[in-house]
Amino acid sequence: MQPISTIAQLETIYGAAVPASVDKVVRAMTPHYRTWIEASKFVVLGTVGPEGTDTSPRGDDGPVVRIVDDETLLLPDWLGNNRIDTLRNIVRDNRISLMFMVPGCKNVVRINGTAIVTDDVDIRASFDKAGRQPRSVIVISINEMYIQCAKAIMRAGLWTSGDQSVSLPTTGEFLQEAQSVPDAAEFDAAYPAYAKPRMW
Repeated sequence: MQPISTIAQLETIYGAAVPASVDKVVRAMTPHYRTWIEASKFVVLGTVGPEGTDTSPRGDDGPVVRIVDDETLLLPDWLGNNRIDTLRNIVRDNRISLMFMVPGCKNVVRINGTAIVTDDVDIRASFDKAGRQPRSVIVISINEMYIQCAKAIMRAGLWTSGDQSVSLPTTGEFLQEAQSVPDAAEFDAAYPAYAKPRMW
């Protein structure tokens, strides 16, 4: 298999970018983007570090990020598994990418920018949920944002179909395969009760 090794080769294969795909890019929040971001409870967060790349799903029961101003977002780091791969990467390489999704909507809003991680007491306290606070908050500076066309979600039928013929492995089965838990069914049965008090 011969790899494509130059940008010139790629550009020969694909040709010029669709003009709207370039023209749609904005450098700061606009009213329409604000509406979308405030409606999004789910974002996929991409970072890069010395060990490689990391992509992490983040979700909340309201807007997944807080808009500070037209160029700044706050993303609280709620309870997780303490691997902190994303946070390690940001501390060492501040480049960040985000894909905001809204269930039922076929488009995706993308942001590329930079970020820092802070444990500022006041910022953490501003996210308080019934006495619980994130241990840190990701502060995102927007370099560019744009709407991604709907083709990928349309192709996948993401919000309109589900393949019931496929029996997918559970989290417990993945962990049992990795010899992290002895009994997959026991883990899966107990997980909802385990997760409920650890959402925030």
